[in-house]
Amino acid sequence: MSLPSTAKAMTFILTRDRDKAIPFYRDMLGFPLVSEDMFAAVFDLNGTMLRISTVETHHASPSTVLGWDVPDIKAAATALKEKGIEFNIYDGFGQDELGIWTSPASDARVAWFRDPDGNVLSLTEFR
Repeated sequence: MSLPSTAKAMTFILTRDRDKAIPFYRDMLGFPLVSEDMFAAVFDLNGTMLRISTVETHHASPSTVLGWDVPDIKAAATALKEKGIEFNIYDGFGQDELGIWTSPASDARVAWFRDPDGNVLSLTEFR
């Protein structure tokens, strides 16, 4: 049996401190908080549900856990930087001053940043 055609994807992020995660995703990234209960804070990521659950022993992965396809990465990165978000700079990647990397294998441009728990998030522009 396969999933029904009406099944919608949703995603999960773990946090050690929901009181820091909520304002980051709501105020810094601009996503509406839909609900909150003892299990999770739920956000609407433009039609995709994000559930942020508290796990006191959570340790962030060094790899990207969530990303957004944006039409203009420079504008998006600039707007987030103006809100105080710092972009990750990786040795040897040759990123620009905003932290944007251009893939040598395609026309994709990517910039990475972290949420308050250190979860790696990304912006990608496919040209």
